[in-house]
Amino acid sequence: MPTVLHLAEDLATGRTTSRDLVEAALARIADPAGEGARTFTKVYADSARAAADAQDRLRQAGYVASPLAGLPVSIKDLFDVAGEQTRAGSIALDDASPAAVDAPIVARLRAAGAVLVGRTNMTEFAFSGVGINPHYGTPGNPHDRGLIPGGSSSGAAVSVGDGQAVVAIGTDTGGSVRIPAALCGIAGFKPTQSRVPRDGCAPLSTTLDSIGPLANSIACCAIADAVMAGEAPAAAPAMTVGGMRLAVPQSFVLEGCAPEVMDAFADACTALSLAGARLTDAPFAEFNEYTGINAAGGFAPIEAWAWHEELIARRGNDYDPRVRGRIARAAGMTAVEYITLVAARADLIARVAATAAPYDALIMPTVAITAPPVSAFAKDEDYRRLNALILRNTSLVNFLDGCAATVPIQKPGGAPVGLMVVGQRGQDRHILSVSRGIEDALKTARR
Repeated sequence: MPTVLHLAEDLATGRTTSRDLVEAALARIADPAGEGARTFTKVYADSARAAADAQDRLRQAGYVASPLAGLPVSIKDLFDVAGEQTRAGSIALDDASPAAVDAPIVARLRAAGAVLVGRTNMTEFAFSGVGINPHYGTPGNPHDRGLIPGGSSSGAAVSVGDGQAVVAIGTDTGGSVRIPAALCGIAGFKPTQSRVPRDGCAPLSTTLDSIGPLANSIACCAIADAVMAGEAPAAAPAMTVGGMRLAVPQSFVLEGCAPEVMDAFADACTALSLAGARLTDAPFAEFNEYTGINAAGGFAPIEAWAWHEELIARRGNDYDPRVRGRIARAAGMTAVEYITLVAARADLIARVAATAAPYDALIMPTVAITAPPVSAFAKDEDYRRLNALILRNTSLVNFLDGCAATVPIQKPGGAPVGLMVVGQRGQDRHILSVSRGIEDALKTARR
């Protein structure tokens, strides 16, 4: 699988060119036998070729802005691009005014030399972990086209898994980067919310939204994260696994997991222990308060209702009914319930941070199950049940305003499974270093 660092080296030594990489990506997108038509809502073929040629000329002149320079990158269909409508995977915004300027993260990617190849499909308005979109189609999972890709950044994960982009940029409100990354067998990273600017991004939850990368390695994610955060574009160094202190929370995050998920997770824990990591089964009883705290509905529905109320009144019939229903149910939440939720969240964040302080990271399965078939979501009650299970572990991290990476741990030939490496607010570069170390150790164990 191509990585940012390997391709940057190939470009530096002249073994390839940006134009060649971009042409290969565009060919995969255009392949009628592939998933390009469902993966992308818009393809920037002409501008991507022009940008690739420009990066090749800059490189010849000695100007290389970052390791992303000249590499094909996709962006989720809820980021503003100057002169374009931002539709967020919906048709209800087809009368919206074009964006006046690029979103900050789009501008930073361009400044880093990334070649934008297109806007990726997504769950409408980012409101589901499944990835099904009735308007633009649902891109098939790279492991098995009959399986869901995960969401809401569905096209983002498939664009990387299918070689249509080296890095994809998604958003994560309850797991929308980590879920599709885990279910499609790649890496992903959700930062602390304040780390990457969210201006020019259609919101789902102003409290929980964050912006993160999906790619073939943690190093790729670390470089893209640094670019979007406005930092020096470097990969966080891998932390040595020997002596690493890892907690395995003994809470609901391990309950109801599919056997293949728990087998892969147990094997990964064993490999890390043999590599010298110190794993501790820790109660983390605080986690079990999460469901009760969010019993009134949580942040996402009510904050989405505040943004969508007028649009639903005007264009509600154009929404995916499942998305519209989840948003509209929040209309009855009271101000007292919302204020109580804000206070309970702050209290839980502080208590979990104290419990997690002795550890370098927490580890758990990213998603409790492997990707189900699209057909499993035909009935509304099955959709609700499976969506809740898919979101369960990842959404906890957003509620805690933590940072987390997902590393693929599936067995050869098996359905993709992710291991989630979790840190507290502000520990982003540390968690990326821990995740790189874990990724390296698990690769060594497999070899």
